[in-house]
Amino acid sequence: MSPGLAQPVATAPPAASYRQDKQALLARLRHVALSTRSVDGALRHLTLLTDDTLRSLWQACGFDGTCALLAVGGYGRAELFPYSDVDVLLLLPEGADPARDAALRERIESFIGQCWDAGLEIGASVRTVAESLQTAAADVTVQTALLEARRIAGSRTLFARFEQRFAAALDALDFFVAKRLEMRQRHLKYEDTPYALEPNCKESPGGLRDLHIIGWAMRAAGIGQRWDDLARAGLATALEVRQLRRNEALLARVRMHLHLVAGRREDRLVFDLQGAVAASFGLADRTTPDGRLALRASELLMRRYYWAAKAVVQLNQILLQVIEERLRAERGEPAPRCGR
Repeated sequence: MSPGLAQPVATAPPAASYRQDKQALLARLRHVALSTRSVDGALRHLTLLTDDTLRSLWQACGFDGTCALLAVGGYGRAELFPYSDVDVLLLLPEGADPARDAALRERIESFIGQCWDAGLEIGASVRTVAESLQTAAADVTVQTALLEARRIAGSRTLFARFEQRFAAALDALDFFVAKRLEMRQRHLKYEDTPYALEPNCKESPGGLRDLHIIGWAMRAAGIGQRWDDLARAGLATALEVRQLRRNEALLARVRMHLHLVAGRREDRLVFDLQGAVAASFGLADRTTPDGRLALRASELLMRRYYWAAKAVVQLNQILLQVIEERLRAERGEPAPRCGR
């Protein structure tokens, strides 16, 4: 029997409930004033709903205990926004080759097809552990996605082997340098300012990506996965940790509202959506005592956004510097004196 196969491919029952449950959740979210806590709850709910659906489809397709299904990227860190892609890795045992095994290939194709039928906008990779490491070594984007991998279904042993070999192959300082270069290129693409008139709340300077890179550097360096871990490691103050949480929460709230208002994946605070997002925040136009317009709700929203983005830029610079100093010290290298 081929690796990863337990029985002939069977047609899994339609997962219509995922589409219905997701639409019901989004409909509720559109009609409530989302607080920071409710945004966190929505992200968790969407992640759990997706996990359960994928797990059900995985089992229905008859994969045995030698394969594993992993969530990677933003889905891996359980930050699944309403219209985000669902990125997964189908991890195969060494020796498994869908190109040569028609039954395994059919099973994989059936699983991916049923995911799309269920309403999951899935991005799937199919690799062994060795293939995953080889691809990660050649592409820092893949390496970053795998850094956040978590198991959804399948072999715990295979996942543990993957984690062990991935950690052993990861050079934290090389990864850090590559991600910082990637960040600088991204900043240039987005005008190198947090004050763009129509900023991208994910990719622009001061956006969520600038927080993600701190988290990736922490993980790679073995510091931890939560903002509190920076303080425990002596790399951030209690005030900086509070600022990280507060500004991350506001940016996540903006992104959640953008997806809900646009009804699609939309991370840009374009002029046409700023008013609707402001209304979702409960903001209203301000008027003078004699009834003249003093400040639009959209302007109030953008003030909040710019305050958060400016703070994130500053935190990003400070914390990446101290993480780099630690990484270089561990390697016995002096910290660079400029270019931070």
